[in-house]
Formats: sequence, C-alpha cells, structure tokens
Amino acid sequence: MTEPYKGVRDFYPEDMAVQRYIFDVWAETSESFGYERYDASVLEPAELYKAKGAENEEMVNEQTYTFTDRGEREVTLRPEMTPTVARMIAGRQKQLSFPVRWYSIPNLFRYERSQKGRVREHWQLNCDIFGSDDVSADIEAISLAYQVMLNFGADPSMFEVRFNDRAEMNLFYESLEIKDAETVSAITRLNDRFHKVSREEYQAELTKIVGKEELVSAIYEKISKPDDSGNNKVLSGLRELGISNIKVDRSLSRGFDYYTGTIFEIFDTSPENARSIAGGGRYDNLTSLFGGERVAAVGFAIGDVTMRGFLETHNLLTASVTAPDLVVMPLGGAEVPAALRLAQQFRAADIATEVDFSDRKIGKKLSNAGDRMVTYAIVLGEEEVKSEKLTLKNLESGEETSGTLTELVEKFSA
Repeated sequence: MTEPYKGVRDFYPEDMAVQRYIFDVWAETSESFGYERYDASVLEPAELYKAKGAENEEMVNEQTYTFTDRGEREVTLRPEMTPTVARMIAGRQKQLSFPVRWYSIPNLFRYERSQKGRVREHWQLNCDIFGSDDVSADIEAISLAYQVMLNFGADPSMFEVRFNDRAEMNLFYESLEIKDAETVSAITRLNDRFHKVSREEYQAELTKIVGKEELVSAIYEKISKPDDSGNNKVLSGLRELGISNIKVDRSLSRGFDYYTGTIFEIFDTSPENARSIAGGGRYDNLTSLFGGERVAAVGFAIGDVTMRGFLETHNLLTASVTAPDLVVMPLGGAEVPAALRLAQQFRAADIATEVDFSDRKIGKKLSNAGDRMVTYAIVLGEEEVKSEKLTLKNLESGEETSGTLTELVEKFSA
C-alpha cells in the first residue's frame, strides 16, 4: 500500500518546497502589516462548532471529523480557524489591548468529496483584526489579502475582488418587510448558488422561501445587478488605495451565518481556474458565543490548495525555491571528510551547502545539481584538499572562479 488516505496529500521534497514558499510569503506579508502569529491545537471540543451561528448545519453534521476520546469527550479535528480564534480572544479579552492583529497558518480537516481545489486536509492563512468596528479595519483586511496576491508576483488583471455587505443586504430585505432571521438566512444560502443555477431554478427556489411574486422580482433584480455599491465607505477606501479590480456582487454570501457586514472573495480571472482563492469579512458577534463580550472583528482566509492552483495557472511558481546555493562534490571516499568540513565552513557563512557523497560519476553529479537549479558546485579532489585552492563552477553560465575558501565566500557576498 503506497497511497495516502483519500483526500489528503503526501508532500515529497518538491511539494514541500512549494508549500514552504507559500507559507513564507503568507507569513512575511502578514507581518509586514503588523500581524502577530498565533496557533492552537488541531483538536477542539465538538461543542465549539455546535454553537449557534458558529457553523452551518451541513458542516457540523456531515463534514467534520468528530470522535469520542477515552475520557468520553466528543472531540473534533478543527474544520476552520475562526471559531478557535474567537474562543481565544474571548478567553483573554480582559488582558488584550485592542485592536489586535493576529494571523495563523493552521492545518484543517473537512470530510467532504475530494475534487479540484478541495481536499479533506489543507492549510490556510488566517488573518484577523479584533477590536475595531471602523471601516478602516475592513479596508486593511482586504488590502492585506490583495497584497498577498501581489507578493506572489500576480498582476491585478489575474484576479478580481468580489465585494458585498451583509448589513446592506439585511437593510434591503427589511425594506421588503422580510425580517425573520431564518428567512433571511435561507435567501442568503440560495444567493450563494446564484451563478450555479438557472434563472428559473433560482426564482422557483426563492418563491418557496418568500412566497410572493413581487418579492421574488425585487430580490432577483437586486441580485442580478452588476453593480449597486451606493456610498459604501469600504469600497471608496479601497479605490483610494488604488485597488481597482474590485467588483460588487450582491449574490456573494460567504456561507457562514456569523458574518455581519463586509464580505469579500478573491477570484481567479483565468477561465482555466475560475474559482475563489480567498475570502472573508466582518463578524462582530462571534466572541460573545464563548462567554466573552462582543468584540468587533474582520478577517479572511486563503487556502494552500487554491493558492497553489492560482500560482500554477499563472506560471508564478519558482522551481528553485529550496535548492541549496552550493554543492560540494568529493571525487572519492577519501575526500568526503574534507568535503563535510568545507560544507560546514560555507554554512557558517550563511551559504546553503550540500555534499554529494554518492558514488556517481562527477558528470552525473553536476548534471543532477543543474537539474535541481543549484547555482554553484565545487569538485573536491586530492589536489584541492592539499592546496586548499578551490574552483567554484557556476552551473548556469559555466563560469569558473578559483580561490581560497575566504575568497570564494567573499564572492558569494559580493
């Protein structure tokens, strides 16, 4: 048996290189905005996800990995991070100085049908601001997600930001005398499928929810409009920052009940990968579900599977993300101890160095290093060990430079 459990992935070195690259860009970008990193156990009490509004019914009942431990406690492998961070904020609410900016890159699990862009185990970047109900926090959260995309080398034409506002939509429903929370929730979930079903099917389902034909017509007109932004301050602020690839989408719902205002998703514009890459929004009431006071919050998440899919679609992955700078190649077994010492000295100078002590011929060693996108090689034979004169070969250009260890280290630093 060589295959992993269905819906999860093995990470061979070349896959791990990509994963580390994605995580590094995520972390560096988040920290450049002043966000601090946190984490928590992958195990959570199952009741965390059964709290009203913490998750939708389908996910709780059908998509979580839940089991009973030896202490007869019901435990769940976390399917998302927002309830966890809300619990943590509620737990230290009196000690924290708000607003706080936190980020994490958690491992998450959902028991669902595996398909392109969706697996049963994944990682994602979570960024959240707690303690500010000012629109500036919404603007910052979206601009951070936008900057993540740019920091991978993406051009704004490669993606678009789709925007909606739950509070504005609720006011619209109230104007139609639709005030029942369950009815609004049902409309919201149907809207999430707006682009996936025919007009006739959408209107038929909406009729079952609201009953009256005039309400169906009014809601359909609202949802189908390409842009109905009004005087939304978040949109205005984003455009002032130069974020122009933003589109109002009144069907956008973000399936969770806990969103209270701004919601957004980042979509790939390539027809080869027309899917959501990131999403989030404002959720101001979630901490109160865990015994704390209400804390205003806004945040978003980006999954590693969809992120890699975007990078591959637009040829933005760097092939050499973990290749060492230098490979030292001893000609024979007698030179291996000297090669190990030499590599240690290069590493002390902050030069990533590998020793190829395989019994392959030197031509094969050089070819293998080149294929792996290694930049430099040093062939170490008896003469080089005695004279301490080394030859540094650039595997890309073929250029050779001779010198002592100190001289070659200086070349790397130049």
